[in-house]
Amino acid sequence: MPKLRVKTGDKVVVIAGKDKSKQGRILKVYPKEGRVVVEGVNIVKRHTKPNPQHPEGGIVEKEAPIHVSNVMIVDPKTGEPTRVGYKFLEDGRKVRYAKKSGEILD
Repeated sequence: MPKLRVKTGDKVVVIAGKDKSKQGRILKVYPKEGRVVVEGVNIVKRHTKPNPQHPEGGIVEKEAPIHVSNVMIVDPKTGEPTRVGYKFLEDGRKVRYAKKSGEILD
């Protein structure tokens, strides 16, 4: 089980695969599988029967999970991909920060 340094709502950029260089927000995190669902990335088509959400059924496009190693957090200051570090603030809180700019992410 890898250590995930991303959370729901983080803005990330895809660094590998068919959707390389696309950006989006994390919609869902699966820590046990080490995967994340990113808005507008890894779109797949699913054939669905009629149900309350889709009364007509048919082919529905939706986002599929992507491995967490294929995404990097976007630095809030520069807008470039950056690694994530952890540090403790003066009040004792542990926070994530962008290693490129030193900007706090949480």
